[in-house]
Amino acid sequence: MKKEITRQFIHASGVLIILLGKIFEPIILIFLCGLIVFFGELIFIMDKKIYIPFFSTILRSCRRSEDEKGYIYFFIGVIIALVLFNFNMNIANATIIILVFGDAASTLIGKQFGKNKLPYHKYKTLEGSIAFLTVGFLGAMFQVPLIPAFFGALSGTIAEAYSPFDDNLVIPVVSGLVITMMMYLT
Repeated sequence: MKKEITRQFIHASGVLIILLGKIFEPIILIFLCGLIVFFGELIFIMDKKIYIPFFSTILRSCRRSEDEKGYIYFFIGVIIALVLFNFNMNIANATIIILVFGDAASTLIGKQFGKNKLPYHKYKTLEGSIAFLTVGFLGAMFQVPLIPAFFGALSGTIAEAYSPFDDNLVIPVVSGLVITMMMYLT
């Protein structure tokens, strides 16, 4: 569990992109995330051959054998949110919050307390999904109105549980589209 807590703490650090959004334009944030993806992949490749102080320690302490590229997909998901929704940074920020905090909460709660498996999924739990929905909704409420925040978090919860692709890529797209529809329909 300690490995997962470390991993999700790193995942939650993605909120820094939102904070940097108060200072920089979306294009700078996209560029920054692109640099993180590039250097993250470079460090990942180099770490297989040599020990890199600080970075190797982090990588080796929280890497999942079945998901070694999660951090790359995470930042690509953030880039997708910034590209698709930069016309309304509150929507982009809400999708990033749902991804950052909802996904981290679902993993931690699901692994620690999950007892009830979701239908049609042997690894995801109802407890993890409830945590995703709750935390994602509460976080998104700081960026968008109540109803879009709820439906954005709900759609992100479903995407996280049942996406056939890496959830870091799907959550921001699905949540952002639903939030956008709800913002402009209500």
